[in-house]
Amino acid sequence: MKRRKRIALALAGLGLILIGLSSFYWPFPKTRLNPAPVISLRILDRNNVLLREVLSDEGGRCRWLKLEEISPRLLQAVVAAEDKNYYRHSGVNPYAVIRAFIQNLRSQRVVSGASTITQQLVRNMYHRRRSIFSKVFEAWMAVRMEHTLSKNEILVQYLNRIPFGNQAFGIEAASRLYFGKPAEQLSLAEAAFIAGLPRSPSLLNPYRSFREAKRKQESILRRMQRLGFIDSGELNRSLAEPLVIVPEQESFRAPHFCDFVLSRIEPAQRRGLSAVRTSLDFSLQAKVEILLKNHVNRLRSRGISNGAAVVLDNATGQVLAMAGSRDFFDTARDGQVNGALSLRQPGSAMKPFTYALALESGLTAATLIDDTIVQFPTEGGAYLPKNYDGKYHGPVRMRSALACSYNIPAVAVLDQLGTSRLFLKLKSLGFESLNKDSDFYGLGLTLGNGEVTLLELSRAYAALARGGLSVQDKTVLATLDKKGQEWASPETPRPAAVFSLQAAYIITNILADKDARVPSFGYNSPLSLPFPAAAKTGTSKDFRDNWTVGYTARYTVGVWVGNFDGAPMANVSGITGCGPLYRDIMLLLEKDNDPVDFPEPPGLVKMAICPLSGLSPHPHCPGRKDEIFIQGTEPKAVCPLPHSGFPATGSRPARRAMSAGPSSLRILFPHDGDVFKLDPILRKKFQFLKLRVRIPDEADIRSVTWWVNGRNIGQTSAPYVKAWNLAPGDYILKATASAGGVIQESRPVKICVLL
Repeated sequence: MKRRKRIALALAGLGLILIGLSSFYWPFPKTRLNPAPVISLRILDRNNVLLREVLSDEGGRCRWLKLEEISPRLLQAVVAAEDKNYYRHSGVNPYAVIRAFIQNLRSQRVVSGASTITQQLVRNMYHRRRSIFSKVFEAWMAVRMEHTLSKNEILVQYLNRIPFGNQAFGIEAASRLYFGKPAEQLSLAEAAFIAGLPRSPSLLNPYRSFREAKRKQESILRRMQRLGFIDSGELNRSLAEPLVIVPEQESFRAPHFCDFVLSRIEPAQRRGLSAVRTSLDFSLQAKVEILLKNHVNRLRSRGISNGAAVVLDNATGQVLAMAGSRDFFDTARDGQVNGALSLRQPGSAMKPFTYALALESGLTAATLIDDTIVQFPTEGGAYLPKNYDGKYHGPVRMRSALACSYNIPAVAVLDQLGTSRLFLKLKSLGFESLNKDSDFYGLGLTLGNGEVTLLELSRAYAALARGGLSVQDKTVLATLDKKGQEWASPETPRPAAVFSLQAAYIITNILADKDARVPSFGYNSPLSLPFPAAAKTGTSKDFRDNWTVGYTARYTVGVWVGNFDGAPMANVSGITGCGPLYRDIMLLLEKDNDPVDFPEPPGLVKMAICPLSGLSPHPHCPGRKDEIFIQGTEPKAVCPLPHSGFPATGSRPARRAMSAGPSSLRILFPHDGDVFKLDPILRKKFQFLKLRVRIPDEADIRSVTWWVNGRNIGQTSAPYVKAWNLAPGDYILKATASAGGVIQESRPVKICVLL
């Protein structure tokens, strides 16, 4: 037995000599000191709120600290807990090693460690299976490390790498996890508590074995007093200090957005980062998520199970909120699918870009476009577009065609412009999802037959809000490297002018025109907001997708609802499916702001037009409307259409002497023989005619009485216009007035109203 001990001692001594000699000539490999494998990646919002912490290659959370960021008390607590002779040995405690070697040799297994802080650090770096040979290896590498690094440098490596339980690696992660504060703010009692955890992170888990962890803390505090690190007063105060452990929690905020951010960072780049500061406003994000969830819940009876919403800052193009589904954790409804990035058909939401191109090509908001049954020849055969309401509206001005979202005029305009021109514009706006050639989409491109994402569509609308400037990807605002150095902002391309300021403004003006969209949406639709806002809806074929995208001067909001499995909804339009959610988000964004109108650029001309022809009004046209034109495109010709029997030459008819004849008082609108059809969608209170009359120039008439089928429906004073609600039937309209005691009566006008 004595012989075996002597051999063991001799071998141990020889090993120590070899270790000592080699350490002087073979430095510790500095590549092992790289913090990248152990540091986790933090994704932060614009205000540095933690959204998610992505685990490191080691499978934990870690924030690297420099020596000056670590409290001296914490260093003392760690030394007292793990290696009281740390500052007196060279990486290995010879007496402890020999003692442990003999004990392990007797037992034929590792029963004693006696590892120094340096040896523990080596073990953490190399992850070798525990054995006698691994202990020798650790000792050898520890000595090499001590001759390569200073004591403080070794402590920094140790305190940033050692596991403290619950996936917390390093003292900073442990401090924030258990006490919710940075390590430099730990009290002496808290520092001693955390310093005891690495000895056995699972057995001393504060969430499961707090009493055992507390007893370990008390032992460390008393050892610190014996070592002279603290006095008896500090000991007693620390022992009496209550410890408040932060409840166990997981930071998993804005999950779809965080996944999107990670997809924008290359894996090689990710290893060099400790944090990414993003454009997201988590306070806003949380509210948008609630609004989306509640809205989809209300629509379940209409066959809608999911939705998505995006909010952009127009000034910068940055994403302020991105909610990709009703519930990320709803596996039954594919909640982890990001609806903001999914490819779907946008329907009529693509029309504004066709009309913006048309404005730049010489057409105007007053241009008349035929909304009649028409076939367009294509390579695949005749293309016969139909309107959403199943009707044909005759000649309509471009303003009305866009505001009311008529399909046939949009296709007619694109047929004139050429699909390839629109396709190139859409690519310039950032529609990368349109990855086929223009012939693949054909004229249906303006009606949204190409699949795009909600984020792409929202950015394209934000470009209109920005005066035609494209929006670049500015999701990642800045990055922080592994050494915790200063923020570095990623470079982004300069925005391109896709549309002119003037074309973008006119499209915005049309999309914000509440009156122009009344025939299709009524006055009180969700698109009507108490501040200037431009918006457009879209519905894909078979009611599979609903969209509403709109903007104020400050923000752009895009909303989609539908089903990720492509199931159709129960006859839901963009105005009913997405409109209310769009309205709620816009009201949330602008609730504390003063209303701001869209800035009007130079190079525009405002003038009155005839609403029927879109030309400069004839003196006897039945009405006038103000319109906006790009300078040089305003109409020069005078309206040539005869209205209510007036000549088309533009000359004023000769005045007649006042008489009781039937021609002295004339009904200007409606015209004799007109036929009107009720809209089955528009509410009845919005379906009315404005009856207009011409008064003889010499007549002193104060009021006009209106008659329908011999029944008095009321009197009107100047300008003698009467609103009359429509109902199915045949009607005879007359107007009467009294001038100098003489009753004037207009010729009767016969009209028909169809159901």
